[in-house]
Amino acid sequence: MHRIPGAAVLFTPNGLVGPHFFRHLERHHVAQSELVLMTVVTEDEPRIAANERLQLFGVAPGFTRVVLRYGFMQSPNIPVCLRMCDKLGLKIDLDHLTYYVGRETLIPSANVGGMWLWQDRLFAFLSRNAMRATAFYRLPPDDVVELGFQVEI
Repeated sequence: MHRIPGAAVLFTPNGLVGPHFFRHLERHHVAQSELVLMTVVTEDEPRIAANERLQLFGVAPGFTRVVLRYGFMQSPNIPVCLRMCDKLGLKIDLDHLTYYVGRETLIPSANVGGMWLWQDRLFAFLSRNAMRATAFYRLPPDDVVELGFQVEI
């Protein structure tokens, strides 16, 4: 795999790289020199103090895991938090940064057990109309790559 200058932020709920990014690597054989696994956790508390919000874990050279903690009354702002990483030793050039965001398209299907088909259709409709991760995390639209996949429900 070829490494290019710059940094990439990969959003992950559990610290593991999602399959959509691995498909990207398999097809293109290229990744940025600095990879950041970003996990955003919403706590049961209304607010988390700024000095308790950010945790960094070195995984390997050029590979860092960042855990951001927010209270349920707070709105995440990922670019601001990445600037805070500089104080903890993770230097990221925000001008050469790409955010990789997974996007699922839900496909209602009578072949998959679970809910009634009309419930699947309603859930898929609500999912399509939910706020996009790019807006919720306040990501600059020009720096986002959405890697999508379809899931039958």
